[in-house]
Amino acid sequence: MISLMKRCIAELVGTFILVFFGPGAAAITLMIARGAETPNIFNIGIGALGGLGDWLAIGLAFAFAITASIYAFGRISGCHINPAVTIALWTTKRFPTREVVPYITAQLIGASLASILFVVGAGIVAATVGGLGATAPFPGIGYSQAILVEAIGTFLLMLVIMGIAVDEKAPKELAGLIIGLTVGGIIITIGNITGSSLNPARTFGPYLGDVLFGGPNLWYYFPIYIVGPVIGAVVAALLYDYLTK
Repeated sequence: MISLMKRCIAELVGTFILVFFGPGAAAITLMIARGAETPNIFNIGIGALGGLGDWLAIGLAFAFAITASIYAFGRISGCHINPAVTIALWTTKRFPTREVVPYITAQLIGASLASILFVVGAGIVAATVGGLGATAPFPGIGYSQAILVEAIGTFLLMLVIMGIAVDEKAPKELAGLIIGLTVGGIIITIGNITGSSLNPARTFGPYLGDVLFGGPNLWYYFPIYIVGPVIGAVVAALLYDYLTK
């Protein structure tokens, strides 16, 4: 049995990889596009490839980072790297109550370190221009709309996790790749609606880094990225259990 300390370190490092390379790609996209003319009216606040091209690149960065983390740490900690996933597994009695807070704490620390070190490596403009890839609803998207979209996106992600990684009958060899690509696909679709967080830790790290380094203060939106992902993940886990038992 791997100790809780080692599993929490794995969660910390896995979440670090996710947030450094995923939101980092979004920050770099904004930094590259600074001052560039955008090809269409739907390309608001991201890149210079016409919106969808930028989200494809960002989605792939997330996909690669998540795939790498799962294959590296899946056998150690389960590689939740997402408080919503941890809470959903706890809700369905697949995760012990005493380990929920340590796991989530490790995830938040990993996300925070990733954003801080990204600024150290890329410079202060990563926060002031790139916003550290922080998520926020795009213009015209209301608070409740954003919660709904985040819930739907995380619902799909959690269904895939249940079906390919959690279910004992599932073939797990391709779990990391499938989960990573699922996240990438979701980001491509809803990125220009909510920023596509699907993960409270993914949003927490860039928010904290932005406050520390002069980026935008977006904490007003943080409840969106807690409520939406947690509801989506829990509903998906409960539905999967209902359908398979």
